[in-house]
Amino acid sequence: MEKKKMWYALPDSLLVQVFSHLNAVSLVQVGTVCQSWHRVSCDELLWKKLFHRDWKIDSSIPIASGKTSWKSEYKRLKHHTPVLESEVLTDHTHQVLHVSFSHNGDMFASCSKDGYVKVWNTTFPASVRYSSDMKMYSWNYTQFSQFNESDTLLLVSGVHFGAHTASGEIAVFNLSDCFTLQCRVLNKPYDIFGTWYTDDYLLAGRLHFLGHFISCSALWLNKAWQESDSEKKQIVKRLFKFYNKSASSIRTIMIANCLQSEESSAEESNGGNKPVLECGQREPSTLHQLSEQLVKGNPVSHNALSTSQWPVPNSRRRQRSTESSSMDVKVDFNAECQEACTVYSPIRYSLEYRRVESAREGVDSDDNDDNNSTSPDFEDPPLPWDEDWFELSEEDGSEVSNKINIFQENFRDNDVESEKEERETVDSIEEDLSGEKLLDPREKYLIFTTGSLTYTPHQIGFKRIKPFKFAEQVTETATLSQRIQERREKRNAPSVSPNWQDEHAIADHFDKVDHIIDLHGHIIGMGLSPDHRYLYVNSRPWPQNYVIEQPLFPPPIAQEIDIHVIDLVTLKEVGTMLRSHKAYTPNDECFFIFLDVSQQYVASGAEDKHGYLWDRHYGNCLAKLPHTDVVNSVAFNPADNEMLVTASDDYTLKIWRSKNRIQHLNIQKRVTATQWALCAPSTV
Repeated sequence: MEKKKMWYALPDSLLVQVFSHLNAVSLVQVGTVCQSWHRVSCDELLWKKLFHRDWKIDSSIPIASGKTSWKSEYKRLKHHTPVLESEVLTDHTHQVLHVSFSHNGDMFASCSKDGYVKVWNTTFPASVRYSSDMKMYSWNYTQFSQFNESDTLLLVSGVHFGAHTASGEIAVFNLSDCFTLQCRVLNKPYDIFGTWYTDDYLLAGRLHFLGHFISCSALWLNKAWQESDSEKKQIVKRLFKFYNKSASSIRTIMIANCLQSEESSAEESNGGNKPVLECGQREPSTLHQLSEQLVKGNPVSHNALSTSQWPVPNSRRRQRSTESSSMDVKVDFNAECQEACTVYSPIRYSLEYRRVESAREGVDSDDNDDNNSTSPDFEDPPLPWDEDWFELSEEDGSEVSNKINIFQENFRDNDVESEKEERETVDSIEEDLSGEKLLDPREKYLIFTTGSLTYTPHQIGFKRIKPFKFAEQVTETATLSQRIQERREKRNAPSVSPNWQDEHAIADHFDKVDHIIDLHGHIIGMGLSPDHRYLYVNSRPWPQNYVIEQPLFPPPIAQEIDIHVIDLVTLKEVGTMLRSHKAYTPNDECFFIFLDVSQQYVASGAEDKHGYLWDRHYGNCLAKLPHTDVVNSVAFNPADNEMLVTASDDYTLKIWRSKNRIQHLNIQKRVTATQWALCAPSTV
C-alpha cells in the first residue's frame, strides 16, 4: 500500500522522466491509471520526442502550420492517413491511366485504355454513376480527366486511333444533364492533355511543323458550350504561339491562380531564351525501338511522331552545349540534405520554404519584408494576339475547320484604359455594349513542360496571363465568297518565307516564355497544391555531365524518380526528394506517372507496382500502397484527406481510407494490409 502511494506521490518531473522510456502504446495505457498520470502522459515534450523518433522525422522540423499538439499529430498519422485498402474496382477491362476527383469530393473519374471514361460515386461502396465509350468517336483510349470549378462539366482527354499518331481530342461532358457529350476539340499532341481556364472555357493545343526539328505550339481557348444559337457567336480564340526547337514541343499544360498577396522574389525573365545546359561525355548510340508487346502506361507523344515528319535540312550540324546555365536549380537545403535519400527518406524542404510556412501561420504577409525583392518582371503584350502572322501550314486552317468555324476576332485595344475603367466590376464589364466579356478577374499562370536540347520534356515553362476580354459577339462576318476570295489573294500574293531556323530573327512572331526552370531530366508528372502556391514535379534525372549530341538521342534516364517542389510565388525550387520511387522504362518508352497533393499529404504512382504516400509538411514516407502492376495515377478526395484512389496497369482502381474512416463506415476487416509497417512506427 505504501508503494502505491509512493507512485501516486511522485512529482511530475520524475513521472516525465519515467514515461520518456515508454513507447506510444504504453504511454496511452498509463494515462488511463489516474488523472495525475493522464495529465503527465499528455505532456507535449513526451509526444514531440515520440513523434520525431517513431516517424523518423528531423527534430529541427517544427510542428505543421495550424497544429498545436504533437500528440494530435501522432494520432493523425496513425489513425487519419489513407493507408488501408477498402475497395477494389474492377469495371475497367484494360490499363487504368488516370483518376481525378471533383472539387466537392462527391465524384471521381477514371480513364483507361479500354476507351471508357467512368465517373464514380465516392460513397461506400463506390459505384459507377456515368460511363461513356469513346472508341465510337475514333478514340484509341482515354488518358486524362478534369472537373471544372463548379463540378458541372468534365473535361476528358484521349488519343486517336493509329499506330503512329500524336493526335488527340478533348471531350466535354455535362454532369448536370445525364453525362451528355457537349463538345469535342482537337488536341495535338495528345500529351498536352488540356485544362480548364475558367468554369466554361478550356485550353487545347495544336502543333505545326515549320522546319527540321522546328515547330510551333499554339494554345487555343475553347468555349465548352459550342452548340451556338448564332453563327456569329465566337467560340474559340488562339491565346499563345510558342517556338519549339530540337524536336521539342509544349506538353502537359495546367493553369494556376497567381497569389498576389504574397511577397515575390523571382529573377527577371530571360526574354524567352532557353537555358543552355552544361554537357558531359556520355551519348546513347541508338534509340530503343518501340516494343510490339503490350505498352505500359501512357507514353509521351514523341513515340508516335515519325522522324520523317520533320523536314530534312540541307546540312546537319552537330550541336553541343558548353555554357553553364544561370537558370540551373540550386537549393539551399539544411545540412542533412547531403545524405543519400532512400525510398523512405523524407522530402527535403529549403529553409526558405520553412520560413514561408511559419510566416503563413498567424503572421500578416505585410510583415515579411526581410528581402527587398520585386515581383517577377513579365512581359504582358495585350491580348488577344494578331492572327495574321506568317502562315504556318495548310494544316492550320484545314484541321480547325473540320471541327468548328473560326471567325474574325473583334477585340479592342485595352492598353489605353483609364484607372477608373480598370476598377470596374466584372458585371459592368460584361454589360459593355461591345459584347466583350472578362473571362476571369484573377491573374493566372500557364504552366507547361517543354525542352530546348531534345524532344524529352526537361524544362518547366511559366507564362503569366493577365485578365483579358473575350468577344462573345462578332458584329460583322465575311460571307463565304468573300472568305474564298481572301484566301485566293493570300495564296497568289508573293510571300517571303522566314528562316525558321533563326530563332532570334523570328522571335517577334512568337510569344515569349516568362520563366523557365530546367530539371535536367525527363519530367513525367506535375501536381498543384490546393492553394496553387506550390508545384510538385515527378522527374527522372539525367546523369551528371551529360551530353546531348542530337535532339533525337537524349541522355539515359535514371530508374529512380525525383520529386521537386517549386514555389510559384518566387519561381524557385524549395524542396526535393531524390530517388524516392521507381521507374524502369527507357526514354523512348517512358510514360506519365501522375502525382497529387492535398492539404496534408503528397502521393505518387510508380513503376515498382506501388503507390507512395508522404506527409506534405514533415516529408516522411507514410506508406507503400501495393498493386500487381504499374501505378499510373493517384488522387486525393479534396473534401476528405482520409480517402485516396490509385489507378494501375493491373486494370483496377483501389480506394484507400484511414483507420478512422474504416471504423466510421463499419467496414469489415477485409482490408488488405499495406507496407505501412515499413514506414510507420513498429509500436503503432
